[in-house]
Amino acid sequence: MPHPPYQLPPPWRGRNDYRCRDLPTPVRRELGTILVTGASGYIGGRLVPELICRGYDVRVMVRGDADEYVDVWPDAEVVAGDALDPESLDRALEGVGAAYYLIHSMVLGPRGFADADMEAARNFRTSAERAGVRQLIYLGGLGCAQQGLSAHLDSRHKVAEELQAGSIPTTVLRASVIIGSGSASFEIIKSLIDRMPVIPLPSWASHQSQPIGIRDVVKYLVGAMEAPEAVGGNFDIGGPEVLTYAEMMKTLAEILGRRTRFFRTGLSSTRLYGYAMSLLTPVPAPITMCLVGGLKNDTVCGSDDIREVVPFEPLPFREAIVRALNREEQDHIATRWSDAYPAAHELSIKLHQLRRPPRYTAHYTLLTKCPRDKLFGAFTKIGGSEGWFDANWMWRMRGAIDRVLFGVGTARGRRSKSDLRVHDVIDFWRVESILPEERLLLRAEMRMPGRAWLEFTIRPLGEQNELAITAHYATRSRWGDIYWRFFQPFHWYIFARLLKQIEQRAHCKEDFK
Repeated sequence: MPHPPYQLPPPWRGRNDYRCRDLPTPVRRELGTILVTGASGYIGGRLVPELICRGYDVRVMVRGDADEYVDVWPDAEVVAGDALDPESLDRALEGVGAAYYLIHSMVLGPRGFADADMEAARNFRTSAERAGVRQLIYLGGLGCAQQGLSAHLDSRHKVAEELQAGSIPTTVLRASVIIGSGSASFEIIKSLIDRMPVIPLPSWASHQSQPIGIRDVVKYLVGAMEAPEAVGGNFDIGGPEVLTYAEMMKTLAEILGRRTRFFRTGLSSTRLYGYAMSLLTPVPAPITMCLVGGLKNDTVCGSDDIREVVPFEPLPFREAIVRALNREEQDHIATRWSDAYPAAHELSIKLHQLRRPPRYTAHYTLLTKCPRDKLFGAFTKIGGSEGWFDANWMWRMRGAIDRVLFGVGTARGRRSKSDLRVHDVIDFWRVESILPEERLLLRAEMRMPGRAWLEFTIRPLGEQNELAITAHYATRSRWGDIYWRFFQPFHWYIFARLLKQIEQRAHCKEDFK
């Protein structure tokens, strides 16, 4: 089924920039079906099209409704599975020759991911052994255990050990900071440079890392499956340069033309810096705290053996940054860190799955002669850098409160300015459903005592169209009732004005009676 015009096509359609075009490793079609876990995340979402492009039969494992991802991966088999549910893993791994393990629970925050990571890895290894899988490939993190690893890096190392403890040859790749459009690390650094004319540098900013571009990570992932010498091996992967975290920020400031001033500070609490970064960047606290916690370790490749096994020249740091910036400027970001945050968002209750109708509903309408396609095109561009067309200060204030409470806030923005697909993020909402020229349904992900949805619809009425906004709120608590009643007086002001702004953005004001 062809994609509707408002939706971003699958990233491998109509493009000639496949990362693995020049990869010298031999294609191993004898492996049969290749399973990619974590395919709805940042790295997995970029790996799948590369494998398909090289002619592999790819099976994608997602935790949510598999049917929702069929349009995202039309050339792959999509199955539902959860690494914490062994029975579902048995179904997903049946007939698989090689499997990529790209699952991690960092989105649960610095305290919640370690146990979940280990249980998931153990389940996956035992299910893969029962299924007769011939090879596992895992992407972990660099860092020397003798230095005292952060909880995040320590968990990555233990997951690698758990996967390699079984009978299946497991290839482990270890990476440092990954640079690419849509990566959490890149968006954190870029946002700090954009928003802060003066940046304090703690002592750990002088620790060394070996950043690598996302396209090179994907090439190593494919090559590690194809190269016979890589099977069962441990490899460090990185770019050609060793840089301190301070040097990375200074380089990005130079590329962006910012006159950012840096100064040394004795304050070095990674938790404090992680929380502060969550308030200053699009990336929420559970992720920033995990990432910043890992900065107290040097993350430099201990060997370059991978360069002989999968021979190609990785991009320098500066070129990786420029390519990421170009992708943003072209509005062509294939995947983003927000695709996998918050944890288990794809398992959230949908509006149509509620056992009883939402307790509260607010409905606002506007009749217009504006064509449906233009109205639809207007409200599907809402949020992100465009804002909410009117009363933006109210949306931002609500987002700021949410971020202080360790919620997602509005700073997440959007993956694309012009296109939407199911599961995309729009500030503190997520796309639950899209029907071309008819409906856009958003599910709230901010912290609140209940569940909320925001629905945009277009309905023909004679020679006119009815443009409508409906707010749905489901709650069973007294606090939920108080929450709704507190915000109810603001609804008319926000939504009535928003309807008019949508009409104006559709460039049809002259047709309105």
